[in-house]
Amino acid sequence: MALQWMILTYIVAAEAAIFFLISLPSPKLIRTRLVSLVSLILQPLMFVLPFAAFQLLDIYWKYEHRLMCTSEICTAAERDRYEKAIYKAQRNIILCITSCLLYWCIYRVCKYYKDLQNLEEVEKRYKKL
Repeated sequence: MALQWMILTYIVAAEAAIFFLISLPSPKLIRTRLVSLVSLILQPLMFVLPFAAFQLLDIYWKYEHRLMCTSEICTAAERDRYEKAIYKAQRNIILCITSCLLYWCIYRVCKYYKDLQNLEEVEKRYKKL
C-alpha cells in the first residue's frame, strides 16, 4: 500500500515540475516546443485520474470500516495509532486531490497555448490577404 502512495507522490512532484516549467515566461520557440512535448505526455499521464479516484475510494472504504477508538477502554498506544491513521488518510486525500488538480491545470495551460498559437496563425493568414 505504501508503494501506491509513493508512486502518487512522485507523480504529483513531476506534475508540479511540469506545471512550473510551462507556466514560466520563456521565448516563444522554447515555449512552443515545451507545450507540444507536454501535450504528448498528457494522454499517458491521464492514468493518474482513475488511479487517484481508486485511492480515494479505498480511503473512504477504510474510513467507513475502521475500528473506532474513542472510549476509555482504548489504551494510549491504540489511540495514537488511530490518530496516526486518520492523519495519514487526510494527507493521502490531499495528495489525490492535488494530483487531479495539477493534471487539470497542466491540461488547461497547454490548451490555452495551443488556442493562442492557432489564433496567431489565423491572424498571420488574414494579414497576408
